[in-house]
Amino acid sequence: MRIKSLAKINLGLEVLRRRPDGYHDIRTLFQWVSLHDVLDLQEIPGPDVEIQGTDPDVPWGETNLAARAARLLQDRFACSRGVKIRIEKNIPAGRGLAGGSGNAAMALFGLNFLWGLGRDPGELAALGRSLGADVPFFFTGGLALGEDIGDRLTPLPELPPLFCVLALPPFPVPTALIYQNLGPGDLTLTLNPGDSKINRFFETGEIASLENSLERTIFRFYPQLQEIKRFFKDQGAELSLVTGSGSAVFGLFRSREEAERCLRAGTGPNRFRLAETMTRERAWPEIEAGVSPSGKAAGFGPAIRGFESSRPSSKR
Repeated sequence: MRIKSLAKINLGLEVLRRRPDGYHDIRTLFQWVSLHDVLDLQEIPGPDVEIQGTDPDVPWGETNLAARAARLLQDRFACSRGVKIRIEKNIPAGRGLAGGSGNAAMALFGLNFLWGLGRDPGELAALGRSLGADVPFFFTGGLALGEDIGDRLTPLPELPPLFCVLALPPFPVPTALIYQNLGPGDLTLTLNPGDSKINRFFETGEIASLENSLERTIFRFYPQLQEIKRFFKDQGAELSLVTGSGSAVFGLFRSREEAERCLRAGTGPNRFRLAETMTRERAWPEIEAGVSPSGKAAGFGPAIRGFESSRPSSKR
């Protein structure tokens, strides 16, 4: 069983407040992009969970999120079946692309079929929440609003296709470092909801003014990421942001020609990759096909795509 595990970018991110538990309430626009890992799941005798992968920078052991996802299913549903998980990694860790979270979600998704557990997407997404705040998004996909710590999701009407150039610096950014160093000025949205660029997006549909309110802190620690953002803007990107807490930076373009021209212009120590935004309608059949021996969609995605898409009220 081979399953695609897509990356995500954040088209906008607003930090609302620090919570008593130390996390932060946010509002963010998650967007699937075509950069992906591939999970190979093979059932093995006994209850063991074995995991390996192609990226030496990723921990391939019990702490890996995909392995934890498998153990979570075993424990929750008293399942004694085992699995060998091999992951072909294309999404680098620590870059704000949620590769590990997507791997965990697709492990839950695939093992639900491989082990015949018969769980619906809502149950799997709820389980995924205990593994990480980004995991539930991968059971929605496409374009979605994430609220609370990013795990309360509203599927949104899809954007027209966009071409995404990703700059992948040779270093990760620790998420905790950025959130622990946010200043009062990064939380001003709490005092003035009218400043919300996400609300403005809901009203106008324009993406150019969206912002990541983590960037001021990110650029203080990693000024080279601000230079990458300037590069994308100079290349004519309609929107360029650090995704999540970084370190990946993206530029969005309306045409493939513009994106490819930007890709050719990319220099320095960063790797540049061309991707596309992915809708639920386009991506889910490809993902589902991996869990069906016939290669045809397994019928799980329609339940996911059946969530009502709506534009949330801009009044908060």
